[in-house]
Amino acid sequence: MAGFETYQEYQRIEDYDEDSPPGEEDLLIHVPEGRGDPWHHIKNLDNFFTRIYHFHQKNGFACMVLSEFFELVQFLFVVTFTTFLFNCVEYDVLFANRVVNHTGQSLGPLDRNKVTLPDAILPAEQCTERIQGNSWIIFLLIMAAIFWLYRLVKVIFNILSYWEIRQFYKKALKIQMDELCNFTWQEVQGRLIHLQREQPMCVQKRELSELDIYHRILRFKNYTVAMINKSLLPVRLRVPFFGEMIFLTQGLKYNFKLILFWGPLSLFQNKWSLHPKYKRAANRQELAKQLSRVILLTGLVNLLLCPFVLVWQVLYAFFSYAEVIKREPGSLGARRWSLYGRLYLRHFNELDHELQGRLGRGYKPAAKYMNAFVSPLLAVMAKNVAFFSGSVLAVLIALTVYDEDVLTVQHILTLITVLGLVITITRSFIPDEHMVWCPEQLLQCVLAHIHYMPDHWKGNANKSETRDEMAQLFQYKAVFILEELLSPIITPFILIFPLRSKSLEIIDFFRNFTVDVAGVGDICSFAQMDIRRHGNPQWMSEGQTEASVYQQAENGKTELSLMHFTIKNPHWQPPQESSVFISHLKEKVHQDAQTGPSPQLLLSEAPLCTSLLSNESATGPDNLLASVLAHPILTASGLPARNRRFVPPSSAASAAASVLASLSSSQQLHAGRSRSHTLLPSRQSHEDIMYCSEHTVADSMSASDSRILSQSYSALASEFASAEMSLHAIYMHEVHQQKTQHASGPFQASVPMRDLSANSAQSPQAQSPQTVTLVPPASGRLGGWAEEEEEQQADEEEINTALVPDQTSRGSS
Repeated sequence: MAGFETYQEYQRIEDYDEDSPPGEEDLLIHVPEGRGDPWHHIKNLDNFFTRIYHFHQKNGFACMVLSEFFELVQFLFVVTFTTFLFNCVEYDVLFANRVVNHTGQSLGPLDRNKVTLPDAILPAEQCTERIQGNSWIIFLLIMAAIFWLYRLVKVIFNILSYWEIRQFYKKALKIQMDELCNFTWQEVQGRLIHLQREQPMCVQKRELSELDIYHRILRFKNYTVAMINKSLLPVRLRVPFFGEMIFLTQGLKYNFKLILFWGPLSLFQNKWSLHPKYKRAANRQELAKQLSRVILLTGLVNLLLCPFVLVWQVLYAFFSYAEVIKREPGSLGARRWSLYGRLYLRHFNELDHELQGRLGRGYKPAAKYMNAFVSPLLAVMAKNVAFFSGSVLAVLIALTVYDEDVLTVQHILTLITVLGLVITITRSFIPDEHMVWCPEQLLQCVLAHIHYMPDHWKGNANKSETRDEMAQLFQYKAVFILEELLSPIITPFILIFPLRSKSLEIIDFFRNFTVDVAGVGDICSFAQMDIRRHGNPQWMSEGQTEASVYQQAENGKTELSLMHFTIKNPHWQPPQESSVFISHLKEKVHQDAQTGPSPQLLLSEAPLCTSLLSNESATGPDNLLASVLAHPILTASGLPARNRRFVPPSSAASAAASVLASLSSSQQLHAGRSRSHTLLPSRQSHEDIMYCSEHTVADSMSASDSRILSQSYSALASEFASAEMSLHAIYMHEVHQQKTQHASGPFQASVPMRDLSANSAQSPQAQSPQTVTLVPPASGRLGGWAEEEEEQQADEEEINTALVPDQTSRGSS
C-alpha cells in the first residue's frame, strides 16, 4: 500500500500547553482538589462524559430510571406471556373445534355452547404440569431468569450512576432538573469546560476543549466511522441472484464492538488506551493470528447462541410490529436511514443528536427522491390488483353494514384484513400523478443535508443503479426488520469468514491510525481532522496535505468533518493546519462569489425554488437553500429575474459562494456589537472566524427578554447554522467535481507540503460581494427527529460494562 511505510509506528501527540507530571505521561487519573465530591474520584472520564451527555439527551433522572424499569418489565412480560400462550391456552376450545357445554338453569340452549375466554384458559394446576413436563421450556426459563437477574444488577448500578450524574448537574453545573430541558448540549458543554478551569477534573490538562470532550464521548465511534470510510469492515456481501448487498445489523455491530473495543479479548486494555503490543509493528503477524482466533471464538459462540437469539428476535418483532402492521400496513413501506447509512454519512466527531437532526432534515427530500422512481409495469399491475381487491372489499363492507351477522362467517374478518393489506401495498406502487420528475435537483437537496455522496452519482440521479445504491443508505423498514430477524443466522458466518480474513488489515489500521493525545488517551488519528495527515488534495486541501492515498480519508470526510465541527462549536480553536485550510476555503468562496448571482436575486427566487423542490413547509433556512439548489435550473431555462432582466447561467457552487460571502459581509456589520465567529470570508483575526448565525437573530433581543424567547431564537439560529453547513457541503462537492473533471494528469499519491506561514499570509484583494442581511422569520417552525431506540440501546452497552468497576474504584478511593 502506498504510504504504508511512513505510518509504521504508533504515535503520541503532546499537548504543548500542558506539563504532564514526571512519570505520569501514560496515566489518566482524576483526583479531588479540596473537595470530596464523588465525581472527582471517577477514573474513567470517557464513561463520565458519556453519561453526562446521555443524561441530557434523555431528559434527566426520572425518564432514564423509568426507561430502565420498563425495559426489565418488558423482557419479563415477553417471557411470561409467551410461556402462557404456549402452555396455558386450550386452542381447540378457542377455535371452537371442541364443543363446550355450560351447565346452568339460567342459560339458554345457545348460551350453553357459547365459548368464553375463561373456557380457553387452562387451570393453574394443569398449566403448571404442562410447563414442568417440558424440559426445553424449563431450560429456556432458567436462561431467561439468569439474563433478567443480570440485567437487574446492571439496572441497579445504572440507577446509582444516574443519581450521581444528577447530583453533578445540580451541584457542579448548577442546572436544576426542571430546567434541564431548557439547556442545549452546547450550553452544558460550556459549563463543563468552565468547571475544569475552576475544579480540574483531569490531571494532565488545565483546560478542556470541545474536541477533548467529543473525543472521549465518541472514541470508539470515530474508529468505526473511519473503518467504514476505509472499507475495512466486511459489510458488503455478494449474494447469488441479488448481486452486492450491504448487511449491517445491531447484532453484527455489537459483535464488532465486542471484538475490537470493550470485550475481554479486545484490542483496548481499558476505555482510553490501546494495548501496548498493538502499537508495535514487529509482531503484527502474530497479533493478526491472535485476533483471528478471537474472531473465530466469537463467531462460534454466536453460532451456539443462534437458536435462542433467533427466537427472541422473532418474539420481540412480533410483539413490537404486529399491531402496527394491523393498524397501518403502509408503515412497512416507510423508509429509515440504515445502520450502514448512519456510519457512512456520519462526520468524525459528530454526536448522536447532531447526526439525528441532520438526517432528519434530509428525510423528506430523500423519500421524495426514492418515490420518484416507479416501474410502469408494476404500476399497471398494481392499479388492476387494487381495483379487484377494492371491489371485493367494498361488497364485504356493504354486507356487514346491512347485517352484522356476516362477521360471524368463518374467516370473513381475515379476508377483510388481507384485502385491506393488499390495497395498501399496491397503492405504494402507483405513482403520484402530480409528481414532477426532477431527480438531479432532489438528489442535490438530499446531498445538502447528508453531506456525502459518491462521485459517480453526479449526473446519474435518474438511473436505477443510483437509486439502488441510495436504497442501501435509505432502506425500507420492512427490509430493516427482515435483516434483524436474519441477523442471528448470518452474523456468525460473517465473523468466521470475511472478518477473520481482514485480521492483519485491522491490526495495521489500529497501529497506523492511533495517536496518543495528552490528557485524552489513544484516539483515532482521523478524529483529529488533521488536514496535513489525512487531507485529500481533490477536496480543496491541495498543497496543504502530506497524506498518501492510504492515509487519506475517502469522500472528503476530513475536510467536511472539520467544517461541521467548527460550525457546531464556534469557540473551538483549530490547530494551525486546520486554520490554514479554513482560510483557504474562505478565500476560494470569496473569489467564486464575484461570478455568482446576487443574494437579492436568490432570495427573490425562494418561493419559486421551494415550489420546484416540492418543499411545502419550508422555513427561512430551507427557502435559502432551495434558492441555491434551483437557481442553476432557472438560469439555464432562460427565465427572467424579477427585474425582467435575463441573468447569465451559473452553477450551484457560485450561488452557494454568493450566499456564503453575503452572510459573511452581513455579519461584519454586526462585528462592533457582538463577537463574530463565522467560517465565512472576512478579514477578521482567527479568534473571530468561528461561525454562529445568532447575529441576525440576537441583535433584536435585549437582556430583559425571557429565556423562552431566547430559546426560540437560538433554535432558529441553529437551523440557519445547519443551512450554512449545507451550503458548504454543496460548494465543496461542486468544487471537487470541477477538480475531478478538469484533472489533466494521474492523481498523485503524495502531495508536498506548502509553506503554511506563507499561505496564511496571502489574502485576495477582490472586491467585497454585495451584502444582504438575512433575518430568519419569527414564525418559522422547526422539525424534529425521533431518537432510534435500537441505536440508543446499542450505545449504552459500552457505558454500562464499566459501571461496576467504576463503583468499586470510587469506594476504594
